[in-house]
Amino acid sequence: MDPEQPEQQIARGLRDGQTDAWRALYDAYARQVWRVVARQMGPDAADVADVVQETFLAAARSARQYDPARGSLWMWLCGIARRHVALHYRGRQRHERLREKARALATLGRQTIGWLGSPGLGPSETLAQRELAGLVRAVLTDLPLDYETLLVAKYFDDVSVDELAGQEECSAVALRSKLARARRAFRKALHKRAIL
Repeated sequence: MDPEQPEQQIARGLRDGQTDAWRALYDAYARQVWRVVARQMGPDAADVADVVQETFLAAARSARQYDPARGSLWMWLCGIARRHVALHYRGRQRHERLREKARALATLGRQTIGWLGSPGLGPSETLAQRELAGLVRAVLTDLPLDYETLLVAKYFDDVSVDELAGQEECSAVALRSKLARARRAFRKALHKRAIL
């Protein structure tokens, strides 16, 4: 019989990227993680499964940093689960605020776009501009995080393509291609919100 504890074997396998270790981790802790998440979100919450999945995906991304000297696998997973529950609630509140703004903009109709281009904006035009900005923020939150981050860096923070390529550790050509995909995704999400 192997003298190592199963948890130590799983931890070593995770650090080495072994597929069997991922299965063992999931089999050993999935129910416990589900219970922790359900306790925090309510057992009937439809999003419990998403948060559990995000927990295990985050664990997969950070497995090489797991240090058994700092705590057990369970405590590590529990901490990741709690963080993802908090992120879920923050994201939901943010989306709700932005959806309200998007609905308000939709009631103003297409005239808003023409008003934004005129010099000396009046009160109604200023309101329209703020609501359009809210809509843009709402659409950005609908996108995958990497697209949102890329578009914000390029068009709001004025980061150059070369700088972004350096940050992403890719070529400028690859970055431009990703930027084009992000813009297409933005237009599609904007169209979807505009017809709501």
